[in-house]
Amino acid sequence: MEHLVERFIRYAKINTQSDEHSKNSPSTESQLEFARLLADELKNIGLDDITLDDNGYLMATLAANISKELPVIGFIAHMDTSPDIKAAAINPQIIEQYYGKNIVLNAKHNIVLSPVEFPVLNHYIGQPLIVTDGLSHLGADDKAGIAEIITAMEYLIQHPEIKHGPV
Repeated sequence: MEHLVERFIRYAKINTQSDEHSKNSPSTESQLEFARLLADELKNIGLDDITLDDNGYLMATLAANISKELPVIGFIAHMDTSPDIKAAAINPQIIEQYYGKNIVLNAKHNIVLSPVEFPVLNHYIGQPLIVTDGLSHLGADDKAGIAEIITAMEYLIQHPEIKHGPV
């Protein structure tokens, strides 16, 4: 779990904000740079057939480790983040254990995450949380997904006793 969190925080700090006025795909060069970083990471953990096209579509394969023919499983995530909220100087913070009270995201700017305003927070009492500093967003809607996918592939590579078809 610790490796997953470290990976997510590293990804969250990368500005991959979309440019809604761009006619390119991906809409920013930083998104393509992130894809290149991910491609290198996939290679380093041992995935095969890594391809990255000019549009930022990144694909890789984890070969089956069982002779039985099984369907291919694919995991999909996006790398861009919302154009609506500032995405530079992203500063994730870890709340080791949430106690059900206000979370001061940024004392200097008096930015507070309140369970009164966001009652869904009450579902996470006693759990760790990763939050923003209130001045940007995390891009968690899919950087968390990317981190989960890569960490899962890394785990399967490190544990060949877990039999699987092609991924």
